[in-house]
Amino acid sequence: MRAAVGIGSNVGDAPATVRRAFERLAVVGTVVARSRLYRTPPWGLVDQAPFVNAAALVDTALDPRALLGALKRIELEEGRIAAVRWGPRVLDLDILTYGDVRLDDPDLTIPHARLRERAFALVPLAEIDPSFAGLRDALPPGERAAVVELGPQ
Repeated sequence: MRAAVGIGSNVGDAPATVRRAFERLAVVGTVVARSRLYRTPPWGLVDQAPFVNAAALVDTALDPRALLGALKRIELEEGRIAAVRWGPRVLDLDILTYGDVRLDDPDLTIPHARLRERAFALVPLAEIDPSFAGLRDALPPGERAAVVELGPQ
């Protein structure tokens, strides 16, 4: 199944962490596309450093719950600790989509519950999956403009 994974970091060398996350995703499947890296303002808790965000498309044999578990293990191995909701994090890996699957459970919602309102997820995702361009373009222009591609990567 093809899954879209959102990647974010704002602690330490965030660009390096996001690049490493692309490589780490090999444990869950084959990365078939990866976006560029984008600097984005924090969302939710705004009094923190900007994030570096990206997205990857991964072909995986893991079911959604197994994929979520594998992504959480990668986060922990990279040094993520449970802290403040929407606060600073070394690495955040989110399942944005999983094929055409729709799931609404307390611990896992697919597509991601707030995907339609998050420029930091939609801009990189639309770069690698043009079917999301309409959702990206429907965001307020100021939110889209706040997602800035990083320089040479």
